[in-house]
Amino acid sequence: NTGTGPAMSDIYDIAVVGGGIMGSGAALRLAEGGMRVVLLEQGDIGQGASGVNAGTLSLQIKRVKLMPYALRGHQEWKRMGAEVDYRETGGYTLAFTDREADLLHERMTMKQEAGAPISFISPNEVAVREPGLCRKVVAASWCPSDGFANSSLTGRYYRHRLKAANIDVREHCPVAEINRDEPGFTLQTSTGPVHARRLLLACGGWLKQAAGMIGLDLPVRARVNTVSVTERGPRLVGSVIGHATGLLTLKQKGNGTVLIGGGWQGLGQPGEGGNRGRVDAESVLPNLRLARYAVPGLKELRIVRSWTGFEANVPDFYPLAGAAPGVEGAFLLGCVRGGYTIGPFISKLMGDFILGRETELPLFDPARDFTKEIQL
Repeated sequence: NTGTGPAMSDIYDIAVVGGGIMGSGAALRLAEGGMRVVLLEQGDIGQGASGVNAGTLSLQIKRVKLMPYALRGHQEWKRMGAEVDYRETGGYTLAFTDREADLLHERMTMKQEAGAPISFISPNEVAVREPGLCRKVVAASWCPSDGFANSSLTGRYYRHRLKAANIDVREHCPVAEINRDEPGFTLQTSTGPVHARRLLLACGGWLKQAAGMIGLDLPVRARVNTVSVTERGPRLVGSVIGHATGLLTLKQKGNGTVLIGGGWQGLGQPGEGGNRGRVDAESVLPNLRLARYAVPGLKELRIVRSWTGFEANVPDFYPLAGAAPGVEGAFLLGCVRGGYTIGPFISKLMGDFILGRETELPLFDPARDFTKEIQL
């Protein structure tokens, strides 16, 4: 050390910005590959989108092109098992009109062809298996692999694994500025500068702002997904329940509470104060009405709480996963629709890519033309 820069002992092989499933998973893979890793999280590990989503692990709501990633993601969740309260309950997607039935058959047939173990079952069979559902089902699909995990356990699971891997984890450590220098990058944080040879930005809804710090203007937008939970009640359903439009996901947990989601939008954007957005009553009410229509017994239960979380996406709705265009040594990971399911697997792919290994499946080049393909 000449006194003009950081000592070699102060330089990390890579700095990972973002402590959700994807950032934490990539950090673990990189540490396993021999890198000295520092992980920087502006809040608590696993408490952004990774910790506030409904925990649904359904292949029936995954996009066709992402199905191979979702299938492998499911295997990762199975390995986590009881540590995240993983449950493979199976799941039904319902149609209540002929138009919805046509949509259901079209979408699920494509997902079958992509490898998902989905089958079509009769309304009578649905009524026998799930007597708590309404009797106006016209068509339904079934996937035995569907289930859920407890998203509130995400942070505890990854914090334990990061600690065991001797990764330097810094929570409540927002990054205010990123500069290029020797040997790579200096990140100005609330606890002082951090020096690293490489950089991985995996910060969910804040990816656009973070990428701007290294000179990139990414077309990243943030959705504000809403989730609601009921008070505890009697057993109404035993499986994950969805709707052909994708506007409902519903499951009942072991304690009797029912979690209701479906991508209905709240208010706010990352950086506008508050890290999770705000609930919009005009948006959440149709979600709850659809849930009560599907499961009539919900009319006897009160909603205890509704909340929101940010989900980032780009115009073609495929992930960003690869080298940051024009910024040597920097990488991007995020904007994964269904990121809760896919995150544990795509984070491993990202780690392998940075380590120079051949990846099991292709990544998604952040330098691509985002307008070329939009697919279910």
